[in-house]
Amino acid sequence: MKTRVTPHLIELTYDAALRSFWRKKALSSFLGRSQIPSLPAWLPDESKRDYLSRVFDSLQDTDQGRRKIVQLALFLAEQLSFPDLRGWEDSTEKNEAAKSAVSKLQSYLSKQDEQLRSEQQLQEARRKFHEFRAQTRSSQQTLKSLSDKLGKLAGQMGSSSAGKAFERWFYELMEFSEITARPPFRTGGREVDGSITIGDTTYLVECKFTECPTGAPDVDVFRRKVESKADNTMGVFVSISGFTQVAKNSASGSRTPLLLLDHAHLYHVLGGASSFKDTIERIRRHASQTSEAYLPVERF
Repeated sequence: MKTRVTPHLIELTYDAALRSFWRKKALSSFLGRSQIPSLPAWLPDESKRDYLSRVFDSLQDTDQGRRKIVQLALFLAEQLSFPDLRGWEDSTEKNEAAKSAVSKLQSYLSKQDEQLRSEQQLQEARRKFHEFRAQTRSSQQTLKSLSDKLGKLAGQMGSSSAGKAFERWFYELMEFSEITARPPFRTGGREVDGSITIGDTTYLVECKFTECPTGAPDVDVFRRKVESKADNTMGVFVSISGFTQVAKNSASGSRTPLLLLDHAHLYHVLGGASSFKDTIERIRRHASQTSEAYLPVERF
């Protein structure tokens, strides 16, 4: 099969690679088996999105690299299963997303069984790919979309539907941040708004989208949920309207397992000032040093 290297082919191949492998090691192994020339090393804390963008950016600059893009597309399109997506709590969702991406790639490849474009067409493809790469790598653009969604929810603040929508929005932010997350679940007859894992620590999540600041009773209930779990479990309480001073005091104390976030922390992330992971780690360091569960953004 002969395939034209077009901006859309590059986009579909990029998306299929991103969706088919969750672990960085599995993605690196796949690229290594594909014998990518001069495969770059991962940079510290580099996301899969950024790493793949660097790989594709280097490949589209040479004839050999463009041939490798076609080879990657064919390899990805041949996948019948996704071993790296097994065993996750949201494996079903991950598999469906991967199948969809691969299906779109297969459909496009079936229409591209012809000779490569002329060099002039390839130059145009390179220009358009740079535009696509800029869109893909522009975290500000994606963060703006998330920020707009959150802003639209403001008019529904306090309603149960808005609360559920806020939970869904929060896990969209986690997906963008490439943080392993589990959506809301029930355990021991109690409902938990989900969990996230950063480093070696699992954090139970509680989300509040109410007009009034969260009070001590809600914080105390959540703290009991967290303390009933394994020793390395902590809790992240996200309250869009913040917390009363009594609630902050209740969450704090010796060896507190809770970290408190409000709208200022979220917009700190959405504005690109820091990643969500870095925000959590900054608040956790503060809690470890002071026993205070809440650290306002202005003191970062």
